[in-house]
Amino acid sequence: MKNKQTQTRQGVAELTFSVALAILTVVFDTLLCTYTKVHPVFIAVFSVAIIISATISFYIIRKNTTARRKRTPAPETVSVLAGAVVDLPHPAFICAGENDGIVWSNKEAARLFGAKAVRFSDLFSTLESDEESGEALRLGALGRRFAPTSYISEGTDGRDYRVFIMHDVTEYDAQTALLRGRESAVAYITVDNLDELLNYEQEDYRSASGETERILRAWATEAGGILKEYQQDKYIFVFERSHLAEFTRNGFDILDKIRDIRVGENSIPLTVSMGVCASDGAPLEKEKAAQSALDTALQRGGDQVVLKADGAVEIFGGKTKIPQKRTKVKARVVANELVSRISSSSNVIIMGHKYADFDAFGACVGLARLCMFCGVPVNIVTDFADSNLDRCRSWIGREKEYAGVFINGETAMDLITSDTLLLVADVNNKFQFECPALLDHCLRVCIVDHHRKTADYERAPLITYIEPAASAASELVAEMLEQVLPADELLSVEANLMMAGILLDTNQFTKNTGTRTFSAALYLRGRGADVGEVQELFKTELSDFQRELKFHSNVEIYRGVAAIAVAEGECTFKDKIPAAKAADKLLTVEGVKASFAIVPIGGEVHISARSTGTINVQLLLEKLRGGGHFDSAGTRLEGITVKEAADMLKSAIDSYLDENNQDKDKGDKKQ
Repeated sequence: MKNKQTQTRQGVAELTFSVALAILTVVFDTLLCTYTKVHPVFIAVFSVAIIISATISFYIIRKNTTARRKRTPAPETVSVLAGAVVDLPHPAFICAGENDGIVWSNKEAARLFGAKAVRFSDLFSTLESDEESGEALRLGALGRRFAPTSYISEGTDGRDYRVFIMHDVTEYDAQTALLRGRESAVAYITVDNLDELLNYEQEDYRSASGETERILRAWATEAGGILKEYQQDKYIFVFERSHLAEFTRNGFDILDKIRDIRVGENSIPLTVSMGVCASDGAPLEKEKAAQSALDTALQRGGDQVVLKADGAVEIFGGKTKIPQKRTKVKARVVANELVSRISSSSNVIIMGHKYADFDAFGACVGLARLCMFCGVPVNIVTDFADSNLDRCRSWIGREKEYAGVFINGETAMDLITSDTLLLVADVNNKFQFECPALLDHCLRVCIVDHHRKTADYERAPLITYIEPAASAASELVAEMLEQVLPADELLSVEANLMMAGILLDTNQFTKNTGTRTFSAALYLRGRGADVGEVQELFKTELSDFQRELKFHSNVEIYRGVAAIAVAEGECTFKDKIPAAKAADKLLTVEGVKASFAIVPIGGEVHISARSTGTINVQLLLEKLRGGGHFDSAGTRLEGITVKEAADMLKSAIDSYLDENNQDKDKGDKKQ
C-alpha cells in the first residue's frame, strides 16, 4: 500500500511538472511572437528543445534522488541495526585515524574492557597473522584469544572508519589444539650400522640389539605409543602428536641414549636413524612421508632424525662420522636401474655443481661413458669460463667421441624433450647445480652424489643414489661402471679424470678413505689410470700459488679450535681452489680442529671448511645453508659483506660448540 501511494505521488508530480512546463512554454512563445520579429517556426523548434531538455533533466534529478533514498536506510532500519550492534554478544569497536583511536564501542566491549579505552592496539596484541596478507588471524587480550572481523566504512564526514567485531575463540582453539595433539604421528626407526655389528661375536650383536629394543620400548611406553618390529632391527612407532613438542625440545635425545651402547673391543657406538611424519593427512600419506623421511636420514649418513611436520623439514642429530660399508650390492642394483633409464631416453644431459672440481668433472665423464655404452646421445653441461677445468677439457677433448659433448646451460635447455634424462653428479642441493633451470624443465632426473642430502625435491627423482660414506662421486660412478661396463670399454683418459676426482676429495688418500675407496682406485688403475700422470692436474701455477698466499696473512683463531682465514684484495672464481687448499693447510696448525677460508667472488661470499674429524663442519655449515661431509664442507652466501659472513660463521661456530658442550655435560652426568 505504501509503495502504491509513493508511486501515485510521483505520478502527480510528473503530471504537474509537464502541465506547468507546457503553460510556461505557450506564454513564452506568445511573448516572442508579439514583441520580436523571429519566425514562428524557429520559436516552435526552440520551445520543443527547451521542453525536451527540461524533461530529461527532471528525470535525471528524480533518478539520483531515488538512488540516494535507496542507499540511505530508513530511520527505523538504522534504529534496528544500531540496537543489534549495541546488544551484540561480541565486543565491537569503531576506530578512526591511523592511530586506531576508538570512537565507539558496544556494551560487551565496555563490560570487558571498560569505557576508558583509547586505542585499539592498546587492548589487543597479535598472536597469529596470515603470512601472505599480513592480516591478524588471532588477537590476544585478558588471557583470551579473539578472531577479529573487520571492514572499512566511510562516514558522513568523508573519513574512513574501521569496524571491528571480536569473536572469542579461546575454547574453540583449545579444543582444536587438543584434537590436533591427539592425531597420530608415524615414525620409522632402523639400526644404521647393523652390518658392522654382525662382524663381531653373535652374542655381542644380540646383546646390543636387545638393549636397543629395551631403550626404544621404554621411550615408546613413556609417550604412550605403539612400537612394533616389522623386520630385524627395524621398527615402526605410532604416537600422539602432542608428544612431538617434548621430543623436539629435547633434540630427540633418544639418539644419545642409543649411542651410549657400545659393541666390541673398539667400542663402536650403536646408532639409529628415524623418519617422522607429524603432518595432517590420511594414515597412508603419513606412512609414506615417514618412510621418505627415513630415506633422507639414511642418505644424510644416519644417526639422525628427519622430521616432516606442517610442510617443514627439521633435522636432529647427525653427530657421528659415517663408517664405510664394504658391500657393493647397492652399486650393482643402482647401475642396472640407471642403464635401464638411460636406454629408454631419447637423450641424456649431465651436469655437476657450480665451480666444478675434478670430482664433479670426473663423475660426469664416467656417466657419459655409461650413456655412450647404452648408445644414447649425451651432453655434459660445463662452464667454459671456468679456467680451472681447462686442462681436464683439453685431455678429454682429444677423444673423437667427445666432440661436441660439452655444452653450456643455454644450449642444454634447447635439447630438452619429454624423454630427456637429466643426470646430476656430485651435488644434490638444487641451488648449487651448474644450471638449476634444467631441474625445473626435465621430467626425468637421476642423482648420484656423496654429500649429505639437504632437502627433498618438488618432483621426486627417478633414482636418488646418495652415499655420504663414499669418499667421492667418482668413486660411486667407478663402482657402477665396474658392475656393468665391459673391461675394454673405459678409456684411460676417463679413468685418469675419475682418479683425479678421488685424489682430490681424499686429499691424496689421506682422509675419508676406506676399502671401497681403494677398490675403486684399483679398478681405475686396471683401466689405465696413471697416478703420476694425474698429478699433472694438481700442479699449481705461480698465479694460483700467489692467490693462496692471500689467506695466510689474515688468519684468526676463534675459540681456540677454529681457524678463520679471509682473502685479502680483489678475488675472482679462480681463488676458490686456493681457498680450499688454504683451509687444508690451516689444519696443520697446532690446536686447530676446524678451518674456514672466506673468499668474496662477485656479489657472493664463499666459505670452504675443513675438519680434523672432531668437529662436524657439515652440520656447522648447514646453519649457513651449506653442506658437504663431516670433515669437508662449503657454502655460498649472497648479498652480504665479508665481515657479515665472518660474523655469521662465528655465530654458527658458537652455536655448534655450545650444543656439543651441552651434550658432553649430559654424558658426564650420566656417568
